[in-house]
Amino acid sequence: MNKAERISSRERVARRRAALRARGLRPKQFWLPDVASPEFIAQASADARAIAASEDSAEAQAFINSVIDDVWSDLER
Repeated sequence: MNKAERISSRERVARRRAALRARGLRPKQFWLPDVASPEFIAQASADARAIAASEDSAEAQAFINSVIDDVWSDLER
C-alpha cells in the first residue's frame, strides 16, 4: 500500500461505523461500575456479608445460583 492509498484511523473508523449503520445498527455507550475499584470491592463485600447474615441467605443464594446458571447457559450457546 503506497502513501496515496493509506487512510487515517479517523477515516477507517468512519467507514466502519457507516457500514454498521448500513446494517441497521447504531452506536451506544454504556457506563459500567469499575469492578476493580476499592469502593466497588468494599461495597460488594459488604453486600455479600449482609446476604450471608440474613435469615433468608439460603433462598438468596439459590436465586443467585439460578441467575448465574441462566447466564452461563446463554453464553454457551
